[in-house]
Amino acid sequence: MAEDRIDRDVCKLVHQFTQALDAHVRRVAEQLGLTASQVIALRELSEPITARELAVRMSCEPSNATFVLDRLERQGLIERRPHPTDRRAKQIVLTQDGERTRTTVLEHLDTRSPLDPLTPGQQETFRDLLRALVTDR
Repeated sequence: MAEDRIDRDVCKLVHQFTQALDAHVRRVAEQLGLTASQVIALRELSEPITARELAVRMSCEPSNATFVLDRLERQGLIERRPHPTDRRAKQIVLTQDGERTRTTVLEHLDTRSPLDPLTPGQQETFRDLLRALVTDR
């Protein structure tokens, strides 16, 4: 059936694109002396969040996010601070060095991105289509 072929084609193409994104993140990590997980964590730390929230954004187990955060903390890129409304939780906050490193990470991620073949408008459409596919119904 034609639908089966489309499903297979989409799955294959999404897999190939995911591999290209992963390779790009690994290249950026290598260039900056970080791990791929650190690059992803820094990309996601756009505001103070908990380790649990970061794990969700990174699509990993909380224990894995904690391991990455421990390394970032030892490097002086993040601090764990008391959460303003939840006594049991800590917020992850970038230090000044962390802010600078995050900016560098984002600049490198934007350079030679796997999305570069698309126009800005196509990139927005692609993002919106992906969001529609993964949003809970």
